[in-house]
Amino acid sequence: NHKVFVQSFLLTFLAEWGDRSQIATIALAAAKNPYGVTIGGCLGHSLCTGLAVIGGRMLASKISEKSVSFWGGCIFLAFGVHSLFFDSSE
Repeated sequence: NHKVFVQSFLLTFLAEWGDRSQIATIALAAAKNPYGVTIGGCLGHSLCTGLAVIGGRMLASKISEKSVSFWGGCIFLAFGVHSLFFDSSE
């Protein structure tokens, strides 16, 4: 479906823009062969995304979306509370 393609492309593109892996890829491309970095980065990201899709599909058949949202929210809040009390440089 065309809509799913556009949605997943934009989600991935916007989520990855400016993150640490992109910065590391920029640094690697500055020091090494940029074509090799491009091919390796595309293959690595494709494999990682493919595993996430397959794993998510398998989990969706066993765990409800409501449970995932609830526990994901709890973990997110726990990280937020942790960051209030502990310095990130430790």
